[in-house]
Amino acid sequence: MPRIETKFQNSQGELLSGSLELPIGATQSYAVFAHCFTCSKDNPAAARIASALANHGIAVLRFDFTGLGSSEGDFSNTNFSSNLQDLIAVADYLKQHYAAPSLLIGHSLGGAAALAVAHDIPSVKAVITIGAPATAAHVKHLFADSYKKLNDESVVSVQLSGRSFNIKRQFIDDLEKYNSAEHIGALKKALLILHSPVDTIVSIDEAARIYSAAKHPKSFVSLDHADHLLSNPVDSRYVAEVIAAWAKRYLTNDSLSIEPKEQSISEGTVVVRERDKKFTREILTHRHRLMSDEPIASGGSDLGLNPYELLLAALGSCTSMTLRMYANHKQIDLQDIRVELHHSRIHADDCSDCEKQKTLIDVLTRTIQLTGNLSDQQRNRLLEIANQCPVHKTLQGKIRIDTNLVD
Repeated sequence: MPRIETKFQNSQGELLSGSLELPIGATQSYAVFAHCFTCSKDNPAAARIASALANHGIAVLRFDFTGLGSSEGDFSNTNFSSNLQDLIAVADYLKQHYAAPSLLIGHSLGGAAALAVAHDIPSVKAVITIGAPATAAHVKHLFADSYKKLNDESVVSVQLSGRSFNIKRQFIDDLEKYNSAEHIGALKKALLILHSPVDTIVSIDEAARIYSAAKHPKSFVSLDHADHLLSNPVDSRYVAEVIAAWAKRYLTNDSLSIEPKEQSISEGTVVVRERDKKFTREILTHRHRLMSDEPIASGGSDLGLNPYELLLAALGSCTSMTLRMYANHKQIDLQDIRVELHHSRIHADDCSDCEKQKTLIDVLTRTIQLTGNLSDQQRNRLLEIANQCPVHKTLQGKIRIDTNLVD
């Protein structure tokens, strides 16, 4: 799947790091993925779920909370409240640069955060939790020994999942603000709860608490035999399949479009839209979408053909189509066509049939390989036909480009 690495600011002006997983074809909706406590956006389960959802047309932005992964900030200065602000910042980024998110997905504590912040993101139509506790205060047991030390010390180092983190008392105190499940009943969003009955980190009882507190529409799916981190790829792919199928019911036609005004593109019209603030572009026609970009060495993300490659592709595909149409019409034994193209610039002085001037000219070199039981006469005729392809004629004809600026 195409992937765009993103940077955006949190409420404190610090840069958060994100990865936007994009569908190859049409984007039906956008989702935000909140990872598990002290994990990162590159958690294997998060990456696999995002990639699998992109296969179903759902673009997923997973990101590192403040102070984690590749995001700026000090983890010890964060708390659950700041995590919620990070989620709002992510949703705002998508709204400004792509489209407002329709889905909010949270794993473990990220699921508790999704439940707590969903009402502050109006575009969200549905919330999905994976192995999530009902309230943020559930994670206090992870700091049982450290909590006592914080009575005497301002900062305490804790070991979580084999890694060391510094926390302050305000981190634990902030969890108490979210010790009630009342906000789940006031969610007013469709809710899908996925949880494993053998989860040893967050008990299945937490899923029951969420389900009991929530109002319909709500659904529960058991992740039989899965561990908390969905370390088995089969489990994470199953989660993505369930989410994709379940979410379709709650995504309206408006939420399924990248931008409503681009829904009706007439035949023969091409629309190019920004995917990021660098070089990644989405190319839309009446029925198709593709990506254009620049190589990483040129400052792009290398998610698609560059503009000159698209130009060569237009000439090459038109050449091949024209040759095939002629061969079929004349019943010529042409078994295969391969067209290779290159673009270069040379000085006009080096071109014997160019007007003499001190400037560079563009040269498109086209090499055609024809496979089949062909006579020399047929090969020469096919070469003539290649030069008659419509794009070839357009490029060699007099071209006028009219450019209009609109509001």
